[in-house]
Amino acid sequence: MGTQSTNSPESVPGSGPDGREPAGSGRIPTPSWLTSILRHDVPASIVVFLVALPLSIGIAIASGAPVAAGLIAAVIGGVVAGALGGSALQVSGPAAGLTVIVAESINQFGWRVTCFIVAAAGVLQILFGLSRVARAALAVAPVVVHAMLAGIGITIALQQVHVLLGGESNSTAWTNITDLPAQLAALHGPAVFLGAVVIVIMLGWKYLPERVRVVPGALAAIVVATVLSLMFSLDVKRVTIDGSLFDAIGLPELPRSDWAGVVMMILTFALIASVESLLSAVAIDKMHTGPRADFDREMLGQGSANVLSGLLGGLPVTGVIVRSSTNVAAGARSRASAVLHGVWLLIFSVALASLVEQIPLAALAGLLIVIGVQLVKLAHIRLAHRTGDLLVYVATLVSVVFLNLLEGVLIGLALAFALLLWRVVRVTITAEPLGGTDRWLIQVDGSCTFLSLPKLSSTFAKVPPGIPVTVEMTVDFLDHAAYDAITDWARQHESNGGTVDFVEIGAARMANVEVAPPSRSMSRVALDGVLGPWQVDRNGSSNGAGDNGDPLVSGIAAYHRSHAHLVRPHLDELRDGQDPDSFFLTCSDSRIVPNVITNSGPGDLFTVRNVGNLVPEHGDASVEAALVFALEKLNVRSVVVCGHSSCGAMGALHSGEPAGPGIDRWLEYGRPSLESYRAGHVVGRAAEAAGFGPVEQLSMVRVGRPEMRDARNAITNARLAAANNAMGGSGNSTAALISIATEATAPVSAAVRACPAARPSIRNRTPAENTVRPTPKLSPLSMSL
Repeated sequence: MGTQSTNSPESVPGSGPDGREPAGSGRIPTPSWLTSILRHDVPASIVVFLVALPLSIGIAIASGAPVAAGLIAAVIGGVVAGALGGSALQVSGPAAGLTVIVAESINQFGWRVTCFIVAAAGVLQILFGLSRVARAALAVAPVVVHAMLAGIGITIALQQVHVLLGGESNSTAWTNITDLPAQLAALHGPAVFLGAVVIVIMLGWKYLPERVRVVPGALAAIVVATVLSLMFSLDVKRVTIDGSLFDAIGLPELPRSDWAGVVMMILTFALIASVESLLSAVAIDKMHTGPRADFDREMLGQGSANVLSGLLGGLPVTGVIVRSSTNVAAGARSRASAVLHGVWLLIFSVALASLVEQIPLAALAGLLIVIGVQLVKLAHIRLAHRTGDLLVYVATLVSVVFLNLLEGVLIGLALAFALLLWRVVRVTITAEPLGGTDRWLIQVDGSCTFLSLPKLSSTFAKVPPGIPVTVEMTVDFLDHAAYDAITDWARQHESNGGTVDFVEIGAARMANVEVAPPSRSMSRVALDGVLGPWQVDRNGSSNGAGDNGDPLVSGIAAYHRSHAHLVRPHLDELRDGQDPDSFFLTCSDSRIVPNVITNSGPGDLFTVRNVGNLVPEHGDASVEAALVFALEKLNVRSVVVCGHSSCGAMGALHSGEPAGPGIDRWLEYGRPSLESYRAGHVVGRAAEAAGFGPVEQLSMVRVGRPEMRDARNAITNARLAAANNAMGGSGNSTAALISIATEATAPVSAAVRACPAARPSIRNRTPAENTVRPTPKLSPLSMSL
């Protein structure tokens, strides 16, 4: 996509900040909104008018409707939909996307009844807007919409090729194809010449200098072809308008029969026009940074325009992406541009209608061929291929071209739904022996329903009898039929001397199948089961726990039942030794879970915990011994000191109240941090400015000035350079205050070890990094619980 247009009001030279003339200027103040309209919307409306004029005429001719019907729809679409619609920069009018269905309606019911269908479809659109279900129209597979537009484009091109060759288009695409050889044999030279001129200009216009491309290519092509036809007095068919624009206005007629077909056509008009308008509004929203579209209001505007267009004898109105994108690119700032473009069309249609009658039909045919071909976008075909929707695209396109628009869309939607159903409810079932053991592993992944019974049966048949089996259930939906098949096989396998252990990783649990109707379980439930704490009620029994209500025993059983087999392979890799990435010192507080907050696994962290995450300088060598071992023997790359808010140790140290003989002696090791805090340490001041309380400030100072040394003096005299609250919040939030530390042998290094988004996974180390590691860096970290 291109660069977005800001489309925001700008100040006018010489005006005040509010858009009014400054005092003493001697001129009458001009309102800012009027200044913006005159400066931006009026020029943009002229450009859009020049684009819309030939397109409206061409679409009317391609639909088999009176030429004036296209102009009426363009005027009403600009004025009514522009003023009432919910998308400020969208421009509405007759669109190529409805050409085929309008032609079918005219052929089946006649023009006046088609006008009634347009008005009735407008009423239905108004009901869509009032019921606030406009967004539901967006629940259509994009591939179906893309294929529908491509099918319409091919149909238009097949029709207009005959007109360009000097003949008449046929009613069906197949007839247009079969009659093409005869039409080529009897082609009309002047018509072909003029059509070719339009096509060449349209295709080559984008390569001309920018100052030339200020004039729309479609308008330039029609003007050049018309001038050439007049200069050389070419004998070609031209546009005919029966009377003035006002003469073409007439009330619609009620159908005399086939009301079922009329109702179906009304529904088709309303749905296709609504979807096209809303998709256009979505696309236009991506092109500017102004107010977003109100889809329900857009339906009201489109419906009102269609009611009026149908009553006055116009084509159906819809949001048109070509005119709308031109409007944005031309610098429009408000809906005034769309309204004004309708006014210019009205003035031209009334005052200069005779000029329209000079346009050769072959020139308009060339224009419509280019427009039709451009509706087939290679980007959409590539996207359908990448997403596996190419079958839906091709089937919809072919059905639209060779059947009709409604049947083609319905076929496309049915295929898209079937493909979606297949993707959503399918399940992957595998059975294979576990290497190095006599155990087999059966994996069931996806939505397990009665549709998966054949696959379950064939997979179970592969398992030899009498052996131990682990069944890994990673399912989000499990119905009773699949549950019965699985449990029946398990009972049969166990009766033949084997064992079956079920491991339930997915959110859908087998225990719930027989007590409630099946429903899709959210994957977050399974995640909460792994990461969440034990749920213990007041009686001390764990929720859902057997095992005598002991949460520890229940937790161990749940671990073996759910994901122990996933952890064991990683532990097997560490059988002969450990290779941790980081030394991680943190508090003994039960709320700190190092592997969770660092997204690490077995063997990644060498963790040391004590009350208050203290580092004694003398009298207790336990922390220093662990640090030396990590640096000398394990060669860790980082040393992380992690504190937290609401720390009981820091609270006792700050208050000075006795906490007990053993605890008081231990907290003496934190007194240097307390003295630094009281002396106004930079981290304490930063924490205070961020809104943290005294205990949290002390905790951060404690992390910011660790009194640790390693045997090689690789990390000495660590001092804090800056601190900031990386995630925000306090109290019970899960935010992290991540600091920046300097090292004695290195420049400033960011401590991002506990911020997964800011660092690569510590699992992904190259072999070189595993053998030669840089000097470890110190990463102070304070967690806000």
